[in-house]
Amino acid sequence: MKELERLRAEHRQLQQALASHAVVDQAIGVLTVLGQIPPCDGFTVLREVSQHTDIKLTQVAEQVVKHGQGAALPDGLLGELHAAPARHAASRPV
Repeated sequence: MKELERLRAEHRQLQQALASHAVVDQAIGVLTVLGQIPPCDGFTVLREVSQHTDIKLTQVAEQVVKHGQGAALPDGLLGELHAAPARHAASRPV
């Protein structure tokens, strides 16, 4: 019985991870189109925004996806979404 419970818990965790990954991928796509950043920088931007706003990465990704569908972004998130690509580009070698 304990093994079955463990497997169910693991299954729930894997489902949640898969759903989170899909949202993050969608947000990277939105950043690529609307923010005109390379896809390879998308995750870095999301991570930096998450760290600077103290909002979980998945929640940042969800807001970005909603924004891509026409919703407004909260001011703090909007400011960080503008600042993060600039910080990232500035640290890239020329």
